[in-house]
Amino acid sequence: MEMIKRKIKLHFSPKIISRWNPNPQFYFSSLFFSTRSQTQSSSSSESSKLYDRIQIVRDPKESIIPVLNQWVSEGHTVGKALLQSLVHLMKGYKRFNHALEMSHWMTDCRYFSLSPSDVAVRLELIYRVYGSAHAEMYFEKISDKLKSGNVYGALLSGYVRENSVQKAEAVLQEMREKGIATSSFPYNIMINLYAQNGAFEKIDILKEEMERNGIPQDKYTMRNLMAAYVAASDISGMERILNQLETHPQLGHGWQAYSVAASGYLKVGLIEKALKMLRKMEETMPIGKKTSAFNYLLTLYAKTGRKDELYRVWNSYKPLAEVKETQFCCMISSLEKVDDIEGAERIFEEWESQCMMYDFRVLNKLLLAYCRKGLYTKAEAAFKKAAEGRTPYASTWITMAMSYIGQNQMSKAVEMLKKAISVSRKGWKPNPITLTTCLDYLEEQGDVEGIEEIVKSLKSTESLTRDIYHRLVRTYTAAGIPVTKVIDKMKMDNIAADEETHKILES
Repeated sequence: MEMIKRKIKLHFSPKIISRWNPNPQFYFSSLFFSTRSQTQSSSSSESSKLYDRIQIVRDPKESIIPVLNQWVSEGHTVGKALLQSLVHLMKGYKRFNHALEMSHWMTDCRYFSLSPSDVAVRLELIYRVYGSAHAEMYFEKISDKLKSGNVYGALLSGYVRENSVQKAEAVLQEMREKGIATSSFPYNIMINLYAQNGAFEKIDILKEEMERNGIPQDKYTMRNLMAAYVAASDISGMERILNQLETHPQLGHGWQAYSVAASGYLKVGLIEKALKMLRKMEETMPIGKKTSAFNYLLTLYAKTGRKDELYRVWNSYKPLAEVKETQFCCMISSLEKVDDIEGAERIFEEWESQCMMYDFRVLNKLLLAYCRKGLYTKAEAAFKKAAEGRTPYASTWITMAMSYIGQNQMSKAVEMLKKAISVSRKGWKPNPITLTTCLDYLEEQGDVEGIEEIVKSLKSTESLTRDIYHRLVRTYTAAGIPVTKVIDKMKMDNIAADEETHKILES
């Protein structure tokens, strides 16, 4: 691979594919239906009821511990295998806070001991919920007996997600020294990390190390290498890997590899070659409940600009696949990319006519399409119709704020921002451009009350920054109001005054 010093953002990076199936039915059937005994069938029924109770708690800020305690108080038994499966289930649905609560409850209330794999899962969840500092503290407390390759891998994965190259390299080096860097997993994710940072020469070093130490390059290695070549716009390198995959079927070449190849060809404008890869992707992709391939296919066909192919894929595969909201979202976005707004409207109407539960994420895609095309009146009409008798998501209010910004109706945009914050959940953050634009407007208007209201609301979403407080300081100063109260609030929120803060105060 050629040495490329300039930083190139990874154009297409396939995720390391989990072997866990996020379908609760899969877990419960595998746990309880391996035989046909009446006892196991009854156990499965009870476990499904427990899952149903947990599923009802949708707000990540709301604890599920009372649900678990109530279940036990009713005389039900909860085994370790069930808890492990539920932890994985919550993690698969990105309900990380609930998964972590359940992991702690498993040891604190049920007194089950943790296996190395349980520790690895908990470490990942701590990282996702509380960040790297808490994960590092937990990692230091783990006994050497439990610090398996999986545990190191969980820490390494966190560093890769946050793009901490030096920390990730330090973890991999420690794994080498302990003799536990023996699988392809740490190398696979490091390949992605280096590709994202344009450090392609380090990928070559990793490949040589794997060959020297007899670590087999599996299908994930090959796909990640392909994605790295795509990031470097090295099409010949990408083609070499694809030829290896096709020559050695045991490496598991399939739709993922062809989707990466199609993405690579599209990046350099080779449309016909991309279409050839997409047809091969269609021949190898699974049909049925696993619809991620369907989404990739729609997205990639949209990038070719072939509207006819988009409709062919939609009409051909929709009857065969379990099409859900995500596929309707993908199709609406894809049609917008080929400038077919009327088609996007028809797809939305098709979903709306058959949906059992209104999902504002689908509406969001149509609203975004309208806004990007400057069709603000249509966006407002669609929003008002959907909001009748329903509570829109925070993301929907933010999308409408963007619409009003596009029309230069800033007072309405600010109201939409306030609505978004008021219905948001823990961890949600407003679109930074929308937030900045609204705050700019309030600062220009000298609207102390307006900025104060937003600051107070953002506190609950953990989105407050020093810049937002600086705006409040400037607005107070312009209005002749003492800024002591603002500085005190900054201290309470653990936001220290810096050099810029003092410059504002002295101006």
